[in-house]
Amino acid sequence: MSGRPTTLSDAIGATWNRYWFTPADPRPLAIVRIFAGCLALALWLSYAADLEAWFGPAGIVSQELLRGWRSPWAVSLFDLAGSPGLLRALWIGGAVVLAMLTVGLATPVSSVLAAILFSSLLHRGPMLAGPADDIVAVILWCLAIGRAGDALSIDRLLAARAGHAAPPPTVRTRIALGLLQVHASVIAAAAAVAQLKGDVWWNGMAAWWLAMRSDSRVIDVSGLFARSEYLTNLITHAIPLWELLFAAGVWFVPLRRLLIPAALVAWPLIGLLAGEPYWGLAMAVLSTASFRLTGGVR
Repeated sequence: MSGRPTTLSDAIGATWNRYWFTPADPRPLAIVRIFAGCLALALWLSYAADLEAWFGPAGIVSQELLRGWRSPWAVSLFDLAGSPGLLRALWIGGAVVLAMLTVGLATPVSSVLAAILFSSLLHRGPMLAGPADDIVAVILWCLAIGRAGDALSIDRLLAARAGHAAPPPTVRTRIALGLLQVHASVIAAAAAVAQLKGDVWWNGMAAWWLAMRSDSRVIDVSGLFARSEYLTNLITHAIPLWELLFAAGVWFVPLRRLLIPAALVAWPLIGLLAGEPYWGLAMAVLSTASFRLTGGVR
């Protein structure tokens, strides 16, 4: 027997097992950990100035208001912060945990705590969460599943100084990377589908509309678009085309080797144009998980 799949079901099963259960090198997940930790910390710190105004005992987001926004099953550690001092202590603790995750200190613990605390903050104020917050929360939970501290971390440095050999590739890391790739593909496809429901993405005016949103734009390219209708149409149609190409192409190894480096530029640029720079950065971080991931469709 050659050991090769003999039926379609065998081939599907072999591909499934190879994708999810082939031990993976920890370095791609470590890179995701570092960049996601920095981004999560930046989002976390953005709440600092208005923390008590939003979530304090007399804050805008009261428990009564929250009940109309939050799912019944959603819980938050910030619900327990009944005083300004406790609220601030919990927020500072979260910042410390995210910093520990970023540098890879006590990663098995800090990765889980980071996911819990970040999700707790979003559940405390779901109406304040942006698209970047949701993506970062997904990334943090995937980091908690994998072994995110096995490379490029203080944990690994301390273990090496103690004479411990580098940990081998693990299935846990593979599952985490696989989940990140699935989410990157699905989110890109969902963004394209949502855009194509609007007429402005078909008639070529969406880029102009985004550029004219003075309330949220980060860079002003309206003058550039005003001088060239063709450029406006090109950018408008290129965005959903890129999203669909990325969503499908990330599953094919030859295309993936080209798409992932391009994603590190394309997603931040789209985020800048859309007035959501953190979203663009979050998509770029999410995309890096697929850079060295093997075992997909070939």
